[in-house]
Amino acid sequence: MKTFSATPADIDKKWILIDAEGVVLGRLASIIAMRLRGKHKPSFTPHMDMGDNVIVVNADKIQMTGKKREEHFYWHTGHPGGIKSRTKQEILDGAHPERVVYQAVKRMLPGNRLSRQQMTNLRIYASAEHPHEAQSPEVLDVKSMNKKNTRS
Repeated sequence: MKTFSATPADIDKKWILIDAEGVVLGRLASIIAMRLRGKHKPSFTPHMDMGDNVIVVNADKIQMTGKKREEHFYWHTGHPGGIKSRTKQEILDGAHPERVVYQAVKRMLPGNRLSRQQMTNLRIYASAEHPHEAQSPEVLDVKSMNKKNTRS
């Protein structure tokens, strides 16, 4: 028996819609990362972009367990002494709350060129509206997958 290796003609991409309201951030990010890579498909090939296009709405209403809202995201400006940080709560209250979900998903993917290409298939919106109705996305109910996915 030969090992199956997908070619670009074998790839079938779908559009998935996920509502992030009330869902725990880490569990949501791991599900999104798996969908972006295509590991949920039986024809998964590690060196191909097999994943689906994922739309996340209500990213500003995600939940976090413990004291994770007080954890910091760090970055460096490139200048001496240019380390900066901002807590997850400050980012969620700011102008771009979808960046918390984006960073969580990005850090669950391997750090290579393929994962950077796969991240372009992710679209995150802070509100419930999105401009991708023409693609007729399938709704993926993350809340009902596991009772630990939600936080009350």
